Amino acid sequence: MNSTFGLILAGGEGSRLGGVRKADLRIGGVRLVQRVTSAFEGKVTELFLASGQSAGSELMLPSIRDESPMPMGPLAGIRAMVRHLEGGIGHDDVLVTAAVDTPFLPQNYVERLRQAALESGAAYAAWGDSIYPTNSAWRLTMLRDALEETSESAGPKAILRTLGAAPVDWSADTAGDPFANINTLADLIALQRRGTDLGI
Repeated sequence: MNSTFGLILAGGEGSRLGGVRKADLRIGGVRLVQRVTSAFEGKVTELFLASGQSAGSELMLPSIRDESPMPMGPLAGIRAMVRHLEGGIGHDDVLVTAAVDTPFLPQNYVERLRQAALESGAAYAAWGDSIYPTNSAWRLTMLRDALEETSESAGPKAILRTLGAAPVDWSADTAGDPFANINTLADLIALQRRGTDLGI
């Protein structure tokens, strides 16, 4: 049976937010990690959290940790996930990733990216001209092979290029960018306001 694994990328240091853990920030009183988790519930075989912290411990999410001595960015969490699954990866198994600071993921997020990854080998979320390499899906056998040929310091965009990843564009389906993320205080305030406007 084919499996779909989910991975929430929550290893960022939030330096532009004063070093706060992004996973613990709240929109409408709900932590970001909880919001992103809800987009995966019932849609993946198993969901993991890539973080050097305990951001998902109360959600009972298995933690994937990058053991590199220096922070290497989101691809390090993806590498750690592939190592964790090594030996049990089937031909049509898929990994779907999401950044923890994208609190308004579409309801069909997992399904659309998974299908595109099965067809193309890899896929990434887009909203018009805006692309989101950390919000992606990968056929795991192809991802594993591509990682072996990619520098440890590279980012997800490099792997997506290697695999000829397909964009999955939600701009025709949503009025606002569902992948808008939080890097600054202004971003946080804007998304809090959106949550209030949407009543969520």
